[in-house]
Amino acid sequence: MKMSKLAALLSTVALFSSQAVFADITVGVSLSSTGPGASLGIPQKNVFALLPNKIGGEAVKYVVLDDATDPSVATKNARKLVSEDKADVLVGSSTTPAAIALSEVAFESKTPQLALSPISIAADRSHWVFRTPQNNSLMAGAIVEHMKASGVKSVGFIGFSDAYGEDWLTAVTPMLAKAGIKLAAVERYARNDTSVSGQVLKLLSSRPDAVLIVGSGSPAALPQTTLFERGFKGQIYQTHAAVNQSFLSVAGKAAEGVIMPVGPVVVNAQIDDSFPSKKVGADLVARYEEKYGAGSFVPFVGHAYDAWRLIEAAVPLALKKAKPGTPEFRAALRDALESNKDVVASHGVYNMSATDHFGLDRRARVLVRVEGGQYKLLGK
Repeated sequence: MKMSKLAALLSTVALFSSQAVFADITVGVSLSSTGPGASLGIPQKNVFALLPNKIGGEAVKYVVLDDATDPSVATKNARKLVSEDKADVLVGSSTTPAAIALSEVAFESKTPQLALSPISIAADRSHWVFRTPQNNSLMAGAIVEHMKASGVKSVGFIGFSDAYGEDWLTAVTPMLAKAGIKLAAVERYARNDTSVSGQVLKLLSSRPDAVLIVGSGSPAALPQTTLFERGFKGQIYQTHAAVNQSFLSVAGKAAEGVIMPVGPVVVNAQIDDSFPSKKVGADLVARYEEKYGAGSFVPFVGHAYDAWRLIEAAVPLALKKAKPGTPEFRAALRDALESNKDVVASHGVYNMSATDHFGLDRRARVLVRVEGGQYKLLGK
């Protein structure tokens, strides 16, 4: 009887050991596939159907949830992913407020996060959080350089009344001052607003040479169309979060001439072969549009795909230290993400460090102008 119990015990131990050895890597994903951020979240969700089911020889499980562009839902999703699904890494969310909500859970649970929006958070929270979109300061720099070269002397600002809008305002204000450009007026609006007539009238009363709109997806079209209807003739700039077909469809002819900083993958066919990300970008665009239709690619696809590229590069290093499903693996994966160097992805080349969890440089941005409903590389 004693031998029988011992054999049973050894069998049980062997079973659990086997499960640990062959544990899946679990990628927990929360995206804004409904709500105001759906034009970002839906294409990002589509990416996960294109990804391989193995990284570093280990099986990968993707658990994808919808946060409805609601930070409270994003928080619930993140808690479920880390507690019930035992996620080794969190990916998301599509919008800044929801991504910040995920970052709190990432910090509490000590789970690495790949944010798909360019969030700014406290240094201790940032320890666990990496971002795939370009830093807002990097993109703001491109806009201010163009303004200065074009002789702009004053600019009006209208942006989301949330963390995305505020981070852009914080980034661009000192750059404008250094360039000798006056910030003539600052207005804000909510993602779900249906009118910005009052804000636009205040902007126009300051008589700016140009206007910078800080929004994302289709909600970014509201100030654009209102400025057009009010007869504004100056240059309008938008941010990289507005670059998608939804914006173009809603804004229509009002979008003509708008200038935006974007990742080179947006105009991959127009950029020089010298861009290191061109080959990866071309492959991603081709595979995405083969599955989802010609013209369906948007830059937010690249943000989700680049998260996978960073995870793919980090996993082999983390596997040398621990097995998936353990706190040790999550910590090792965080460290490996931070040590990622020269990871060529669709938007650029990532070089992470302890002081930089964005990792992209000037090779990750170009300026485009909307012409005939298409994004055209500026200068071509």
